[in-house]
Amino acid sequence: MRKDFNFERLNFVTAGMPLRTGKGSYPEAFDIIRDMDLDGMELEFVHGVRMSPESKEKVKTLVKERNLIISAHAPFYINLNSQEEEKVEASVQRIIETAVTAFEVGGFSITFHAAFYMGKDKETVYNQVKTQIEKINSVLERENADIWIRPETTGKATQWGDIDEIVRLSKEFDNVLPCIDFSHIHARTAGEFNTYDEFCTILEKLGTVGDYAIENFHGHLAGIDYGAKGEKKHLNLEESDMNYKDLMKAMKTFGVKGSLVCESPNIEDDTALMKQFYMSL
Repeated sequence: MRKDFNFERLNFVTAGMPLRTGKGSYPEAFDIIRDMDLDGMELEFVHGVRMSPESKEKVKTLVKERNLIISAHAPFYINLNSQEEEKVEASVQRIIETAVTAFEVGGFSITFHAAFYMGKDKETVYNQVKTQIEKINSVLERENADIWIRPETTGKATQWGDIDEIVRLSKEFDNVLPCIDFSHIHARTAGEFNTYDEFCTILEKLGTVGDYAIENFHGHLAGIDYGAKGEKKHLNLEESDMNYKDLMKAMKTFGVKGSLVCESPNIEDDTALMKQFYMSL
């Protein structure tokens, strides 16, 4: 269990470089984050874990100098329940690479979409995911990569990862916690979990893992478009029905500390919108 991060409050970070960065580099992105009074960044390894040694050193230095909050999202090509063993092994490797890289630059947590059900029953898939997490942890222990590993709550019923599954898994490992994507939970249930009381229900479930789950939070939020089958695409908060204001109130009530990552298409603007409202409460 990570003990070297002591969060004083909830931090608001961008999913990847701010749009204002354009074709710029990490230093420019971090300058924009500082100028907008935001708190950090989630590194988005969408197509693979690619970061040069020079970039790693720059990010590590800036993270330390500016006390930034850093997490990472593993590539999307992950399915720990694939019917093809080589795809499972490749998925495990991508998660390990994400964790090691994030740890090297001063990150506190990584997240990933763990698996698809592939027509199998929930218990079978749960045990498969658990087995692969055990393999991942054995490698990270050898690498001395002390970082939170977080399956993310997913936005479609075909994907493994509802809140109960991930809370259950988190209780079995010292270094595993949920990444709570409130937008995904809202979309997965075709419009539920969008009131203050429902957000409190989610946070209550998270708290059953232990107080440290509330004090070392890592989650996602964006506006979201959804249908009967769940998530369709992300939207800007004000262009969606996502009730972010009541969510901020619930997180304040529970004293949540850690990192909330904004995945809206307008990235930094909605990150600032959330932070400004939260700090006004």
